Amino acid sequence: MIVKQLLAELRDVSKEKRRTAVMKLGMLGGDQALRALMMAVQNDYEDLIVRGRAAMMLGKLRDPRAVDPLIRALNAPGHQTPLQAAQALGKIGDPRAIEPLLMLAANGRDKTREAALEALDRLGYTEENSELEPEIN
Repeated sequence: MIVKQLLAELRDVSKEKRRTAVMKLGMLGGDQALRALMMAVQNDYEDLIVRGRAAMMLGKLRDPRAVDPLIRALNAPGHQTPLQAAQALGKIGDPRAIEPLLMLAANGRDKTREAALEALDRLGYTEENSELEPEIN
């Protein structure tokens, strides 16, 4: 019942309600919450704070199904969503995130770049143990 109410709030016109709903869904967890958060983080028309919070909650859930949506979120506008997505990818620990995180580290701004480097560190990536050669211009 609670999940259905939160899913409804996630479609509310009030961005404040949507911002709160993503946090509650992340705390609740479960398949429906996971799917809703993955949709929110990828929604180009969603409020950037909602998207950033959805990325943060996906990191808290640590479900590998969220890796692809989070990788796409690395290219979201602003800095909050890419920053939260990078941190979430570090928490999930899936090696599919290494190459996109390398790109973010090479091209990102200060805090986003730091988050990408920390996530790579959490994933065990070092230049010595990698076959991937990042192209840094």
